[in-house]
Amino acid sequence: MARAAIEVVATAGFPGATADAIAETAGVSKGLLWHYFDDRDALLEHAARETLVLLRRTVGSKIDLDGPVDEVIRDAIHRAATLPTTHPREVRALRDIALNLRAGDGSLRLGGGEYDETHRLQAEIFQRGVTEGTFRADLDPLPTAVLYQGLVDTMVGHLMDHPDVDAGLFADQVADLLLRGIASPA
Repeated sequence: MARAAIEVVATAGFPGATADAIAETAGVSKGLLWHYFDDRDALLEHAARETLVLLRRTVGSKIDLDGPVDEVIRDAIHRAATLPTTHPREVRALRDIALNLRAGDGSLRLGGGEYDETHRLQAEIFQRGVTEGTFRADLDPLPTAVLYQGLVDTMVGHLMDHPDVDAGLFADQVADLLLRGIASPA
């Protein structure tokens, strides 16, 4: 059902992601949706979280995490830059849900907490870079991870909006900018 929800949002946009459309795409009755989810928003929230995990795994799946830490970061940026090409529907739907899904008080239902696990894993990589002397000794790994993820998300959004941009070259420039800023002075 989560996959169907993502498909409907990617195709029809957030407003078009009705329970009827999701149930039809999933090939189930609306009653079955309500068996598993309280409402459409709960389903969309679940679908967005699953998609975020899928995209995180996609980026990390072929990275040699034991390699030189600056190469790990560069490779991750390059892999993220391919998402608009390899997973355009998921990226589009996730962005649409994240920007539009609201709680009863009008606040966003998906927030920074969605990235807590991602930030923790990234902070471990940045800490390794500090420990090994690749990155500056005064680098605080957690704020660096938060900044890094924001940089990657912005890059992916830009590449989604500008498919004519050379994603590899763009990723190189983003990686160079980040890595020069956190590199240990020689």
